[in-house]
Amino acid sequence: MRRILLCRSADQERSKWRPEGRPELVKIHDFIDPKLSRAVPYGVYDITNNVGWVSVGTDHDSANFAVNAIRRWWRAMGKKRHPKAKRLMINADGGGSNGYRVRLWKIELQRLADELKVAITVCYLPPGTSKWNKIEHRLFSFITMNWRGKPLRSYRTIVQLIAATTTDIGLKVRAELDERKYLKGLKVSDTQLAAVNISRHAFHR
Repeated sequence: MRRILLCRSADQERSKWRPEGRPELVKIHDFIDPKLSRAVPYGVYDITNNVGWVSVGTDHDSANFAVNAIRRWWRAMGKKRHPKAKRLMINADGGGSNGYRVRLWKIELQRLADELKVAITVCYLPPGTSKWNKIEHRLFSFITMNWRGKPLRSYRTIVQLIAATTTDIGLKVRAELDERKYLKGLKVSDTQLAAVNISRHAFHR
């Protein structure tokens, strides 16, 4: 039987509102503390086991940050759940730090494949369809619902709210802060790119 996710009642939603005349000042994207930079979440969703991992970066969204998030997921969760895995498939949208044209993404994935000793396949959703990605519907949508109405004033708050996200059908999420600094503007030469062991999937040949 298909399970149905029930929406919260109006009373439950109103319980999150602040008393009239006492609004809490917040910004749209930034923390109130000017010393803190933006939080950058990068998630991994394991469809088979219905578990998620989110690295919350403190620097900026880059290809090396994205691959390091996958690396940290594998070390903390992936290899325990898939100890005999010989291949890793990544389903991603076509833009951002993991875009199909991003050279640094390919270089970093090659390093990860060599390190883990597994073949990595990357499948991209067609342009304009990134919201079809399962991670949006089965992970980040519930994270957003969980922190609704709560000002994200610190990295600790963000990590705790993400890690506290669950659903009636068993979703569990682990979140960790990534305070590494990732260099901007790293250039990948044609020679470096040519050394990456890339082969097109037979479907696209």
